Amino acid sequence: MPYRNILATITLLAAAGSASAASDDAWAQFARTVEEKCLAAAADMIEAPRAVVDPFGSERFGLAILTGKAKGADATISHICVMDKQSETVELGSELSADELRVTPGE
Repeated sequence: MPYRNILATITLLAAAGSASAASDDAWAQFARTVEEKCLAAAADMIEAPRAVVDPFGSERFGLAILTGKAKGADATISHICVMDKQSETVELGSELSADELRVTPGE
């Protein structure tokens, strides 16, 4: 009987470890999807955009901040990108300039 308990414990621990790895893989894939879709959505507005992706997003949305040089201008701009987790549709917020992103302490 003790042998069965030990075997059951080992099996449960192995399953828990693989579930954690699968979860980590799923979150990494989610972040890649958000990045790919957000970068594609910004391609007409930002030259060589870069993305900073929230690795988990909110309850309903994947979230990213896209930054780069505005197409046809010298200004660096950013956009907030949201991706619906169910439909994987992407929307970009309005253009934010570098000046708008600076916050002075006490403001």
